[in-house]
Amino acid sequence: MTSILTNNAANSALQTLRGINDSLEQAQSRVSSGYRVSEASDNVAYWSISTTMGSDKDALVAATDALGVGAAKVDTAYAAMESAIDVVNEIKSKIVTANENSTDKAQIQLEITKLQEQLSSIAQGASFSGENWMVAEDGAEPESVVDGFIRNDDGTVEVTTASYDVSTNAMFEVITDGVGSGGLLGDVMDIALTADTTDTELAEYLDNVELALSSLTDAGAALGALTTRIDLQTSYAGTLTDAIEEGISRLVDADMEEESARLSALQTQQQLAVQSLSIANSSSENILTLFQQ
Repeated sequence: MTSILTNNAANSALQTLRGINDSLEQAQSRVSSGYRVSEASDNVAYWSISTTMGSDKDALVAATDALGVGAAKVDTAYAAMESAIDVVNEIKSKIVTANENSTDKAQIQLEITKLQEQLSSIAQGASFSGENWMVAEDGAEPESVVDGFIRNDDGTVEVTTASYDVSTNAMFEVITDGVGSGGLLGDVMDIALTADTTDTELAEYLDNVELALSSLTDAGAALGALTTRIDLQTSYAGTLTDAIEEGISRLVDADMEEESARLSALQTQQQLAVQSLSIANSSSENILTLFQQ
């Protein structure tokens, strides 16, 4: 039966065309954006996971940037420590020379005084972003650098840090009027040779210098270990960031080859559906031939 009020063929063709147009719109969106899941309605589970992972990745990148700041602080302190060791070695050489009875100890002290001033200058200049790890009072809180960001099993997040005991490893406790005192180099700063300095006093000075060198070496080793940790964490953070990014990609990125092929197929289907709808619409016009004389 043919009806001029209802065209079932046209309705069916129209429904098919609408479905193809919806799929075509979706495919075009994926091709243009590059995302298979760009909003929650596309896939609630994948969107939720990728959003959380993306947030963690951004936090990890921020932690990596903070690592760079921490590395700069450690490098500054380590450079000061190396320079101080060189200067203390010079002072050691001067004291050894002063053990020769024919030497002018007062003249040697002039050189030592300049070296002592250099030690104070090194410590005072070892400042980065307002922090100086080479000058710290006894009992001062350890300094720390951010070295990572983690998400615990219970969903809570945590920023991890690496610490450095500035109180134990500082060159000086305080610098007053450009002169350092206390700390690892306090005894070295007390060295004062005169013409009347005895061999016993020289031996004591030499012991103090040797102890200071040993302490500076230990402090330098602690800084070196911290540098190694920061370097390893920086490398790991970069690897972890790449892994998270790849994981997000697997969840939400569109397969461009697949979407391209799908888009071409849908465009062909759309053309056929339009043609089918045109044929369905024209079928009702054939009724007119029944009334022709």
